[in-house]
Parts: sequence; C-alpha cells; structure tokens
Amino acid sequence: MQTVESEDGTTIAYDSQGDGSPLCCLHGGGTHRFWDPLTDALAEDHRVIRPDRRGRGDSGDGPTYSIEQEIEDCCAVLDAIDGTPVLIGHSFGGLLALETARRRPVRSVVAYEPAYLVGEYRNEASLSETIQRHLDDGRPRAAAKAHLREVIHGGDVPQFEAWLKEWPGWPKSVTFVENNLRMDRALESFELDDTLEIDAPALLLSGSEGPQHLRDSIRVVDERLPDSKFVEFDGVGHLGPITAPNRFLDAVGHHLEKSR
Repeated sequence: MQTVESEDGTTIAYDSQGDGSPLCCLHGGGTHRFWDPLTDALAEDHRVIRPDRRGRGDSGDGPTYSIEQEIEDCCAVLDAIDGTPVLIGHSFGGLLALETARRRPVRSVVAYEPAYLVGEYRNEASLSETIQRHLDDGRPRAAAKAHLREVIHGGDVPQFEAWLKEWPGWPKSVTFVENNLRMDRALESFELDDTLEIDAPALLLSGSEGPQHLRDSIRVVDERLPDSKFVEFDGVGHLGPITAPNRFLDAVGHHLEKSR
C-alpha cells in the first residue's frame, strides 16, 4: 500500500495495480477490498487505484469527521498520481466520486447508487438514531444489522437474516459500525446541490432491486448533471458491482470507450 497525507494530516492508504491511464475506485462500506472481484479486469487497460477511506483498512483517522474531509482525502490521492483519472464509486463512494469530480479534473465518472438522500426520505431519515440507540444498549451487532438492512435492502425484508448468513461480509462488517454511524449521521444532513457542475461525462448505475430511496435519488442526480447517462440493471440489488460483475464491467467499458 502507498500512502498520502490528506489536508488535515490524516494518512490515506491506497494500492495500485496495472498500467495505463488511472482509474480510481472508491468503496462505500468495508475497505478497498470491495473491488477485488473487478480489479483484474479493470487493470487490463488501466492503472487501478483503490484507496481505503479514513478510519478503514490501512488508512488513518482524525479526531473529527465530515463528508468534506472524505472528499479532501480523495483529492489528496488524485493529486498524488499521474494523469487525469476516471472515478468509479459505489454507494458512499459514488457520492465521493461525483463530489470529487467537482473539485478536480477527471476524464469521466461512474457512480453506482451514490448515497445522496433526497426529498421526504432525507427529511425523515433516522437511521443514525437507530444505530446510536443499539450502541447505547451495548448491541453492536444489532446496530450493524440496522445499517445493512436499510442501506443494502432499503428497510424491512423478510429474508434478511437468511441473506446475512450467506453474505461474506458478515460478521466482519460489525467492525465498521462506529464508522457507519458517523457516515449515516453526516449523510442525513448533507444536501444535494441544485446543480452538479462536472466537466466530464457521468454514467449513473442502479439495480431494480436496490433500495428505493437510492433509486429515487440517482434519478435526481441524473437530472442535475450536465452530461450523464442512467442505466438500471434489472433484477440486481445495491451490491450490483460484485453480484453482477459482468454487467457492471460491460456498462463501464462502453462508457469509457465513448469517453475517450
């Protein structure tokens, strides 16, 4: 892993694979390892850069937290690499990709269900309160489940416990429950701007089985971007990049070909 110092002095770690023009993959939950199933394919034509978000993986952390600091972390990574990058982000990483592209020159952006909250959902969002209540009661697993249920499935789902038993990220994801709490709290107060001025084409991806609030918000993002294309994968959920990797890679490949 290589490291770079962010604006507030926090050490941000990232790995690099392949040669060619830079492609920076920004994860949502977990660490940069989210992208493992896709990295080899992406690295055939690009130098793939995968940072760990602050407080996760090999990156450091700071005494305070904000979405702006996470954006500064991404900017620090881009400033440390050669070339104008393509940004690919999933969930919170999709939000970071779009917001970073407003501050640094990029070749294009791909965002899968970026984690903006809009409309009534944002006004009524209380996930952070639920997580905090579970943590106050000494129940970190219940807190982690509340986050996953809402973020990945969009609320109550009848087969959630069965899905959780089969999901390879459980129970390791409990490790990030405090990080998820601060992220969810910050997202609940983060407002999507009326215009998203990005001087690059954007590909917005979603799954028909993803959380409804993210499917709603990505359409708002599409309306506010000057140059974007929206694609929905039928039968795919929030974890589409890794549950439907071939469809994801095909969509990204076509987008990058047109963006040259």
